[in-house]
Amino acid sequence: MTSWQGAVERTVTGLGYELVDTERTAGGLLRVYIDRVAGDPNGEFIVVEDCEKVTRQLQHVLEVENCSYTRLEVSSPGLDRPLKRPADFARFAGEQIDLTLKLAFQGRKKYSGVLQARPEGEGEGWRIVFNDGKTDQALDFSLDEVREARLVPVVDFKGRRFAPVQSPADTPVPGQEVDGGRER
Repeated sequence: MTSWQGAVERTVTGLGYELVDTERTAGGLLRVYIDRVAGDPNGEFIVVEDCEKVTRQLQHVLEVENCSYTRLEVSSPGLDRPLKRPADFARFAGEQIDLTLKLAFQGRKKYSGVLQARPEGEGEGWRIVFNDGKTDQALDFSLDEVREARLVPVVDFKGRRFAPVQSPADTPVPGQEVDGGRER
């Protein structure tokens, strides 16, 4: 880890966030991905104010560290957050992931399924449970076999997943009076 990476990590974690990843391009762009730590009382998702707070602090720290860059971007890792460290895999066990292996296993490198810790007594590592079109399968893997792992985005438009499901009989007919003369 170079000094600028250490400075970025100390700053981000010192502000109470998790450092997910950093990128540095030849053109001088320094990109920093942050996330909330598990169980953060301030919420589950990174918002613009979080990025602004980290950006302001990093600008000062990187100047003191004499790290040159032309542009600094701080953002959330997105809905398809990458899983890189063992702590990431532990935090997101039970979630749907896309997994790409470095080497093909039985002619295939890409898998999509539910991430699980390997059962006690079966060694270190992880398991992905997926459906091959016929039946559920399980593939055990270690982190050194992984080229890339990402969460599968779960999109929840306007919190509708918590809305009660209406049966067709409960759906009002247009023009029907309901609730004191107001149409639903």
